[in-house]
Amino acid sequence: MRIRAAVLEEFGSPLVVQEVDLADPRAGEVLVRLAACGVCHTDLYTASGADPTGYAPCVLGHEGAGVVERVGGDVTLVAPGDHVITLFAPECGTCVHCLSGRTNRCIAIRDQQGLGYLPDGTVRLSRGGEPLRHFMGTSTFAEYTVMPEIALARVSREAPLDGCAPFACGLSTGIGAALYTAQVARGSTCVVFGAGLVGLGAVIGCRLAGAERIVAVDLSEDRLAQARHHGATETRVAATDTVDWIKSETGGFGADYTFEATGLVSVMREAVEAAREAWGLATMCGVAGKGEVLEVVPRFLITGRRVTGSSFGGVKGRTQVPLLVDRWLAGEIDVESLLSHRITLDEVNHGFELMHNQDGIRSVITFG
Repeated sequence: MRIRAAVLEEFGSPLVVQEVDLADPRAGEVLVRLAACGVCHTDLYTASGADPTGYAPCVLGHEGAGVVERVGGDVTLVAPGDHVITLFAPECGTCVHCLSGRTNRCIAIRDQQGLGYLPDGTVRLSRGGEPLRHFMGTSTFAEYTVMPEIALARVSREAPLDGCAPFACGLSTGIGAALYTAQVARGSTCVVFGAGLVGLGAVIGCRLAGAERIVAVDLSEDRLAQARHHGATETRVAATDTVDWIKSETGGFGADYTFEATGLVSVMREAVEAAREAWGLATMCGVAGKGEVLEVVPRFLITGRRVTGSSFGGVKGRTQVPLLVDRWLAGEIDVESLLSHRITLDEVNHGFELMHNQDGIRSVITFG
């Protein structure tokens, strides 16, 4: 079938919206009609050329939600008409990582996905008869996509699909970092560095976990206002004395949990240094630039602080994303306030500009 999609032709250049060909789903694959797709920093990160694993040309996009149109052979997890959220972090349910309660890093299709292919090592996208690679196994900057069934989370049909889209990446990453990676304890003190979608998700997750104090740190007063709306008990404009201030507010020890959601290694270091002596946990959610390193003074670790990373918030996609959506439907999460701009596919590059200018929280492409 012929579809319209946003293609990354070369790094550092605007995406080009054009017609491409999409082949039918094969065994274990599903054709999804996209209803909405968030414009995520990871898409911009890859388009810029900063991602060391990036490739071009390809169809970008990974924060999608839509409706199953058709399924290939042997598909049992979804059926036509199901409402689904796309998962760049699949869940096969049978690999060594899926069977472990310690991680969500499914390894079933990782190798081919990282190269831009579907699990059988081929593509369903093409242009002028030439193969066109997929992105993160999803390629949701398009009217339709073909994906493995293990990379789709079936969700309630009551959930508006434009609001479902952020759960495909940013929102789940932040909420999950608090609930699943850090496992924030009730009554604790948490500090979130960065109040974009991931950071706001972490604020929400800390609130849902029952944290007593939730401090959000950002340069933007508008984003700090959003953080207060979503559960931050205190906010502070980022400054050179942020770590000292956090220690002064915690008896000189630091916060029980800190979360970094900026992708800046300087802020990652602050998150480590602001974590509590003896048991503080610093969780890194942001993606740093190519070649950047996090420098940590060893004494911060030998005095009891721990540092961990969080991939997709530790969320097991097929089983736990639907539960997060249910909490939204139950009124525990205000998703609508996070959807700052609704744009068309033709405006995808404007979505990148809005993100670069920190205009709003999440721009969502909607498909008529």
